[in-house]
Amino acid sequence: MYQIKRVKIGKTKQLEELAHACGEVYTATLVSFWRTVRKKGIWLKPKHLMRWHSSNTLHAHTADACVQSFFASLKSWRERRKTDPTAKPPRRRKWYFRIEYKRSAMRMKDGKLLLSNGKGNEPLVLDWPWTMPQTLVIRWTGTEYEAIATYEPCFLPVPENGDKIAGIDLGEIHMAVSHDGEQTYILNGRLLRSKRQYRNKLLARLQKKIDAKKKGSRRRKRLVRSKQKQLKKLANQIKTIEHQSTSRLISTLQKDGVQTLAIGDVRAIRQDLDVGSKNNQKLHQWSFGSLRHKLTYKAERVGMVVEIQEESYTSKTCPVCGKRRKSPVQGRNFCCTNKACGWKGHRDLVGACNIRYKYRGEMGIPHVVGADMAAPIGLRFMPHIGVARKEEMYLREAAGLRDHAEKSLNTL
Repeated sequence: MYQIKRVKIGKTKQLEELAHACGEVYTATLVSFWRTVRKKGIWLKPKHLMRWHSSNTLHAHTADACVQSFFASLKSWRERRKTDPTAKPPRRRKWYFRIEYKRSAMRMKDGKLLLSNGKGNEPLVLDWPWTMPQTLVIRWTGTEYEAIATYEPCFLPVPENGDKIAGIDLGEIHMAVSHDGEQTYILNGRLLRSKRQYRNKLLARLQKKIDAKKKGSRRRKRLVRSKQKQLKKLANQIKTIEHQSTSRLISTLQKDGVQTLAIGDVRAIRQDLDVGSKNNQKLHQWSFGSLRHKLTYKAERVGMVVEIQEESYTSKTCPVCGKRRKSPVQGRNFCCTNKACGWKGHRDLVGACNIRYKYRGEMGIPHVVGADMAAPIGLRFMPHIGVARKEEMYLREAAGLRDHAEKSLNTL
């Protein structure tokens, strides 16, 4: 697990020269490797080519990183061809390539990050208000260069004797629903869902126009560039929604004193499942892995323990009396089929509650507390709030919603 910082650094002549030098090292590595395979039948190792190829305009470890990148692509191809016989190895030459600096090529001075380019060459200087990173990669985004710095995460210590557990049920309509035994929070995912639906319609419309144009024509190329630009924008919007929503949920749970997260395991939900073309598309575009990853590292960063919990029958079991339904739940509301119980509640609340019970080894056991369960609190995405104020606003809103829920229960 690691943390990254991204900084736009524009486009300069020095960056162009460095990227071109990295491209030359990568290309020389590629040509030498395949020429040796073709003529001698020998597959060289990274250490052979790192000694073979270098550059007068790059730091030695930056040149080594270019060689290592080629062998990383080669390793990826070897793994992929086990399942995909049409996979192709890295064979394309690079005129420009990413610039990677390791810790040995960096130093800090007066809020500046000095990146060495070898003896006798001017260093690359960046304004850097943070601490020194472990590695830094400079890549071309299509319009300018971007610096991506990697840091080792600073995790808070896990509290001893932490017994407050929250179960989290991941969903396609609601991104995540948490229940900690007292309060339930629902991350509304309809905006995220609408972005995916719009992306599908946009892709279909643009692809239809592209297919109608002659290959190699200027209009076709213009449409392809437009499609790439619009899809990239939507991908960034989806990424922003996932990041801000998961950060909001973790901040709220931390405020409530939760020490352990039990996240439902839905990794096998797509296997041998056919629920129609529309629902199949929704399930295959459901980014539950990305959400689980974001929730995991953000929770661990604030000192929580994260566990993956198997969640079979959690959405069919009543959290109050423990009776399991025979038929699947229809709609968004759960209704217990036990006439003596008759408990009703939010469908995703039931899943989160039972995931928590299952982690504690209490699933199927009648729980009196379920009858007095507080009403769920919805957490929505707020694009109009500045990033610096977002977490503070989220915590204030969660506190206000909890007070409102407590007053509502007291009046009943």
